[in-house]
Amino acid sequence: MNHSMRLAIFNTFVSLKLLAIAETRFASVIIMLKRLKLIKQGLQQMVISEEWSSYREDDVCKARRVKEIILDDEWWDQVDYIVSFTDPIYEMLRIMDTDRPTLHLFFEMWDEMIENVRETIFNHERKKEDKRSPFL
Repeated sequence: MNHSMRLAIFNTFVSLKLLAIAETRFASVIIMLKRLKLIKQGLQQMVISEEWSSYREDDVCKARRVKEIILDDEWWDQVDYIVSFTDPIYEMLRIMDTDRPTLHLFFEMWDEMIENVRETIFNHERKKEDKRSPFL
């Protein structure tokens, strides 16, 4: 099965396109993870479909591994966690990345960003705010 046929299977189940990771693109991995979250249902429908079995015959081990990952709730929980604690960082850097003067916004945004990241990590680790996290 060639790339075009695989892409046709993907397009049957997902209306959005996958994004290619570019080394020069700022935060491309975060952007890709956000897109994966958006197309999660389509990907899951794809790997349990009849069309998937025709791909599976092409490379059984790879197809099985892809299916396991796409249907793994723990893997999706990790994606959610990564996106949730990197999102405040990404948003702050995106706002600061401009030709306009933004230094006057930096300190307030920094404190807010750190607090949002901290809250996300503590919620994930189920720790109280007064405790320490090895992550921070």
